Amino acid sequence: MSYYETLSITLSLVDFHSELVFAALVSNKPTKRKPKMQTKHLPCEAERLSLDRISTLPQPVLETILGLLPTEEAARTSILSREWRYKWTKIPNLMFFVSKRKIKKKQRSVSKRASNIEGAKKNSDTRFKLYHDLHEVMLQRQIPIQELTLSMGNHYDYLEFDQIILNLSRNHTVKKLTLIGSDWHSSWYNLPTSVFSMHNLTELNLSYFELDHPPIFSVFGSLQILYLWNVSIPAQTLLHLLSNCPSLKSFGLLLGQDFDDKCTINELFKCLPVIEHLTTWRHLSRWLVLDAVPQELPTSLIHLKELCFEEICFLQGYGLTFLLVLVKCSPNLEKIKLEIDWDVSGYKKYSVVWKEYSDVWLEHLSELEIEGFNNLKPEMEFVKFILVRSPKLKKVSIQSVVDPNQESEMLKTLLQAPRVSPVVITVK
Repeated sequence: MSYYETLSITLSLVDFHSELVFAALVSNKPTKRKPKMQTKHLPCEAERLSLDRISTLPQPVLETILGLLPTEEAARTSILSREWRYKWTKIPNLMFFVSKRKIKKKQRSVSKRASNIEGAKKNSDTRFKLYHDLHEVMLQRQIPIQELTLSMGNHYDYLEFDQIILNLSRNHTVKKLTLIGSDWHSSWYNLPTSVFSMHNLTELNLSYFELDHPPIFSVFGSLQILYLWNVSIPAQTLLHLLSNCPSLKSFGLLLGQDFDDKCTINELFKCLPVIEHLTTWRHLSRWLVLDAVPQELPTSLIHLKELCFEEICFLQGYGLTFLLVLVKCSPNLEKIKLEIDWDVSGYKKYSVVWKEYSDVWLEHLSELEIEGFNNLKPEMEFVKFILVRSPKLKKVSIQSVVDPNQESEMLKTLLQAPRVSPVVITVK
């Protein structure tokens, strides 16, 4: 599953849990009844607890529920009762999504330092709610922030954003950080260097940022997961970053805006000695030196278990050859997922010498998943190649884009292909 698919599912879960939790809170809140004229009945503690079942849940469960909500919604639970007033301040993770709001006149004095920012004079009573709330939340935290998701939408307040990241790097041991910039601007914002001083990070997800920094910073010794999605980064900066992440096990790269410098395939994978999950994209070839793709890499990717290749085109450039090189150098692969580029116009030839990969044997591969299957010759040959070299293959799932009338013939061809395992093949 790609990073954006994971993010989309996460946001959907947030919406679902938001409705669920607040519905539970409302439904379990004691209803107001008209008091009788003769007597005035006050509910005893047992009656109150029977009506407010959610408050009796263990504290770790409550923290998990509140942690699934955007922080602003979690903070609103503080008005439910005195007992709930500070529960939200004890959750270790924060989620903020940018929005605008009007700030009251008495609050405008707090925003005077923004008057120098271009455009502030035209809209002096408007502030970014994200940054205002973040400062408020940080002041009320009772425990350190361990996880932060920060989405800027289509708006930026550069000064405030830099200050927030600097505050985090100095005062909190953040372990998981997700920063989503803006894809609306013509040029992306250069990531603050203070991010590279968060040495306790174990997971870092960046989208729509530029990382144009001199490759001299010391980085993340504990980082295990790194996803760079739609980022602009010089080749040497990325190599320096990866070489200083010795524990990196999961890596995803989708390049955005280009830089002039490039690196070789060998240089890239030398920096990923213990990688287990790799997600890449077809336009990586714009950034790598691909005058000649080697038949094998100098360092075997013996720890790689899952390979995801997005928007790969078997008929363009070195797409198929690059994929075969990765497969050949990853003897312990357990899953291959391909998302094929459906636009194959203009590409009618490809050159792969299959006998050069005759020694490939995928002892541990159990699943092959392909989306956007066009039933072209190189795609079919790749599937057949995998079938005869994977003795533990259990599942082949193909989502085709061919005419429904051709699917039965395509499935027949696949079912008749030689194989070395009793694999189940499904075509959707």
